[in-house]
Amino acid sequence: MKRSLPARTAILVGVIGTVALFAAWTTDELPRAHANYHSERELEGFRTEFPLPTGENYYFVGSGACEGCHGLDNVPPVLANHTADGTDVNAVDSWRSTMMANSAKDPFWRAKVSHEVAVNPAHQALLEDKCTSCHAPVGRFDNLLAGGGQYAIELMVQDPLALDGVSCLACHMQDADSIGLRHSGDLKFDSTSKIFGPINAENLFGAPMEAFLGGGFSPQYGEHITDAGLCAGCHTLVTETVDLEGNHTGDHFVEQATYHEWLNSVFNPDLDPKGGGVTCQGCHMPRVNEPMVISALYDFLATEEYLRSPYGKHDLVGGNTFMLQLLKNNREELALTASTVHFDSTIARTTRQLQQQTLLLQNQVSQRTADTTFIEVTLTNLAGHKFPSGYPARRAFVELVVENADGDTLFRSGGWDQTYEVIGHDAQWEPHHDVIRSEDQVQIYEMVMADVNGNKTTILERAKEPLKDNRIAPLGFTSTHFTYDTVKVAGVPPADIDFNRYDNGVEGSGTDKIHYHVPMNGYAGTITVRSRVWYQSAPPRWMEEMFTHNTPEIDQFRDMYAAADGSPVLVKEHVVMDVSTGVDDLAELGVRIFPNPINDGQLRIDGLDQRVLGIQVFDARGALVHEQRSFRGPRLILPMTGAGTYLVVVRTEQQQFVERVVVLR
Repeated sequence: MKRSLPARTAILVGVIGTVALFAAWTTDELPRAHANYHSERELEGFRTEFPLPTGENYYFVGSGACEGCHGLDNVPPVLANHTADGTDVNAVDSWRSTMMANSAKDPFWRAKVSHEVAVNPAHQALLEDKCTSCHAPVGRFDNLLAGGGQYAIELMVQDPLALDGVSCLACHMQDADSIGLRHSGDLKFDSTSKIFGPINAENLFGAPMEAFLGGGFSPQYGEHITDAGLCAGCHTLVTETVDLEGNHTGDHFVEQATYHEWLNSVFNPDLDPKGGGVTCQGCHMPRVNEPMVISALYDFLATEEYLRSPYGKHDLVGGNTFMLQLLKNNREELALTASTVHFDSTIARTTRQLQQQTLLLQNQVSQRTADTTFIEVTLTNLAGHKFPSGYPARRAFVELVVENADGDTLFRSGGWDQTYEVIGHDAQWEPHHDVIRSEDQVQIYEMVMADVNGNKTTILERAKEPLKDNRIAPLGFTSTHFTYDTVKVAGVPPADIDFNRYDNGVEGSGTDKIHYHVPMNGYAGTITVRSRVWYQSAPPRWMEEMFTHNTPEIDQFRDMYAAADGSPVLVKEHVVMDVSTGVDDLAELGVRIFPNPINDGQLRIDGLDQRVLGIQVFDARGALVHEQRSFRGPRLILPMTGAGTYLVVVRTEQQQFVERVVVLR
């Protein structure tokens, strides 16, 4: 039952009347005051000039109304919203500094919407209504459900609940109907004021929510709240294509399809042969499995029957540290409700996820000749979707540096210049590379959009098809899955048999292997190979087209962007040393290394004389495992423990000789 105007007025009376029930709920004493149970020390560093909205519109309430019970609480004897070791995991403070919480105030998004409108002003109403459906859903859908028609940015900036972004009820009031089948902002909300959560218990304690929120709101168990399909409504976006004159062509473009990428992976339980799988919430809302008190004020909730488990932390982070830092640096100008402490915590969580749960990286020197070193760099996607995923501005690139024994650079592919642009980036867009032979080639994983004429564009409404989408596929991803039409790979030549394929050619490896042919220009000594993967969520090349326009939103963001540190974020780094040259023969020296392979754990070296200055043994990673600098006879026996491939280096005054040996046990 929805709230009438008299009912809204009666909420205050209801709240006051509820106090009479507190004695029964807490037996011996009244609860701590609803609005001021935080100590002064607790609040130090968390203060912000702009509080969370506590108001309401017809269907929803602001996140500030949820903060009283589900915000920070550190008052003994019961520590609500904390783990057993005292770690604060309250939902509100974890969420308020995320990109989701700030989606309606995001200056990049606002600038981009104004850019699209500037290009096609006749489409303003349609564009703004579509964009606010995901970035300001509580305002847009309240307006829609009340029969208000299309929702405009002009309305949004005056609506505190719309500016609350993807707030509490934007997720917790979504209905289970057609879960996973809705996309492009077509969300469905429960119209009977149910607030869904993942706790399936007979003793749901709904009185505080019903009293403080009013209007018949009540907590309900909703299995769908942990279903990945809950995210599909916004994280699959299909746009309608227009030509350069603004006329609709009838074509459609998949701007992002993170949910469908997940469906086409072993993270989808339906594709996991072991029956496991991990949903979006499983990664982006890490679980606390210990029983917890998830609501403040009521001490009896600490009793066993009311403890809740598991609890999903509302971290909601991806990889966008750049925009989080920009928001933090401009929080007063943007009137953000999160403090610097909140942002620092979310930035740290985002960095940790980006660096620890995204990629594996490995280098290998496969061969060396007198002229060329052949290097293989393998990237393995650990995420349950493409990497990068989401908004098409996002990209990752590989930097490979080869150094000589003195640390001088022999070869570099990748890196960035003083404008934070990738070195070697082609004038328009960089093609996908299977083999890189020169420093002006660089591997960039990204989506590049094409307009109706086949030219690169960053105007979403003009996008018709991808010129390139070589973003690394997730494990299990295949071109035969029913979602492939929305998540297809583009611009990767068929000759690249290493892209998302196992050695036997079967799809679904979730990897890409880049082959570097590095010219050595006569150098035959030890080399160090260093590969790095860097990530950019708002790269400069993406901004160029938008920054040719002037709107208040673009001008504001341009200034913020110019003042920001645009350095790419390091995702992964791997370093190996190689001492082999593949051109020197030990027979020239009269030295023999045997047996090879080794079965008895002993390596024998014959023919040693005064010309040999030393012998070193390196494992496959380039780590020195043995060194011998003096010899008592023509034969040396070295213990070789641990199976694997080793490099044996025999050094003389003029040169070094290298032989690979294999230890079987």
